[in-house]
Amino acid sequence: MHDRWEAYRGESTNSKDLIFTLRKSSLLQLKAKLDVFLADNTKEDVCDFKVKGSWLERSCIVYAGDTNNIVAQMHKKHTIQSILIDKDHFAVTVYPSVDYAFIVALIVILNEINEDDD
Repeated sequence: MHDRWEAYRGESTNSKDLIFTLRKSSLLQLKAKLDVFLADNTKEDVCDFKVKGSWLERSCIVYAGDTNNIVAQMHKKHTIQSILIDKDHFAVTVYPSVDYAFIVALIVILNEINEDDD
């Protein structure tokens, strides 16, 4: 019922290589609200991470579980180059003890969701 994405190690699709699953919190949303479940969270009753924001605005926040504890943030950077050549630049802040590759994977999926919604 909800759009769903799965991330695996390497090019595998074997269930033992599943890293996390991500799904939209609801079917209709103006801004992204994504629930992230790590592979060992098979019940998926409470998310391990939550992503809220907007790819169009180049702004999102990643929270630990269903809390207000921020683990990463992405925001649009306004630079002369981005204005002159109409190319977006953004900055990502990843908090200590958080896997950078995991955060990048979430941002890539957020981008894919945006492209699918266009």
